[in-house]
Amino acid sequence: MTVLVDPPLWPRHGTTWSHLVSDASLAELHAFAAAAGLPPRAFDEDHYDVPAERYDALVAQGAEPVGTRDLVRRLRASGLRVPHRRRRGRV
Repeated sequence: MTVLVDPPLWPRHGTTWSHLVSDASLAELHAFAAAAGLPPRAFDEDHYDVPAERYDALVAQGAEPVGTRDLVRRLRASGLRVPHRRRRGRV
């Protein structure tokens, strides 16, 4: 079981953002996020959105830094990926 984080590349709200995911379980992901002090509102169905200033601390806590493509590939392989078309608010 591994928690993964991609580089902060996604611009929004005056910063860039990373994604924090688990390749094994949402329980593992939520436990890691809680220990890191991430607010529940940062969770978006299959990942946490994390501002750039938190990236180094997450890696120091044990998140494995990976590229964006690898993160998505491993999330899909885990079966935890929520496809865009099935996300909340989509018809």
